[in-house]
Amino acid sequence: MRTVHEVSELSGVSIRTLHHYDAVGLLKPTCVTQAGYRLYDDMALERLQTILFFRELQFSLKEIRTILDDPGFDQKEALRQQIRLLELQKERIGRLISYAQKQMEEGDTDMDFDTFDREELDRYKEEVKQRWGGTEAYRESQEKAAAGVQPDAEGLMAIFRELGAMKDRQPEDRSVQEKVKELQDHISQHFYTCTKEILKGLGEMYAEDERFRRNIDKAGGEGTAVFVRDAIRIYCSRN
Repeated sequence: MRTVHEVSELSGVSIRTLHHYDAVGLLKPTCVTQAGYRLYDDMALERLQTILFFRELQFSLKEIRTILDDPGFDQKEALRQQIRLLELQKERIGRLISYAQKQMEEGDTDMDFDTFDREELDRYKEEVKQRWGGTEAYRESQEKAAAGVQPDAEGLMAIFRELGAMKDRQPEDRSVQEKVKELQDHISQHFYTCTKEILKGLGEMYAEDERFRRNIDKAGGEGTAVFVRDAIRIYCSRN
């Protein structure tokens, strides 16, 4: 765990900015001590790094939060998209530098406004925003937030802890399956309608995505994420 001062020194992001990211829900500290100190773990730092990449590409804070909070957000795919955007930006800056040098060295009076064109870069940025912020599940989660329904991440982790305590049972055990139903209902109530298809996809993500697996295993003990996925598979096949 790192304090807000340590995160600021490590990342170069000011303490004031980190406090602002917390206030707008973009980057919440992992926990807050009784004395009021914000603490950040490695997952929070990974999210901060992703935020900084998108800020470098001139995405607004609102756009970044939309992308990162999308239920289907995939870190590796996002990184590939960021690399492509950076390449496009590099190409555009290269054209601008060459044009400026030509103007300075040759005194060229021919105006070439095509050099300033951002169409390809802006089009790809729009595709990125549509990819992550365009799902029906995300739109519903936004509507719930607007209606005052608060996401209950702590309640979600509590369910994972309870499932972790059941790892000595078989995934098809009735009590385990009832807990999976509770998980589905919790997501539907506090986040978005969790259909069987969505729940199955979440189960796979819990086990395959390193960040999700690490967080869930931290709550319920090693192997919890895989156990939850197996239980969800059975639940979805029966329902």
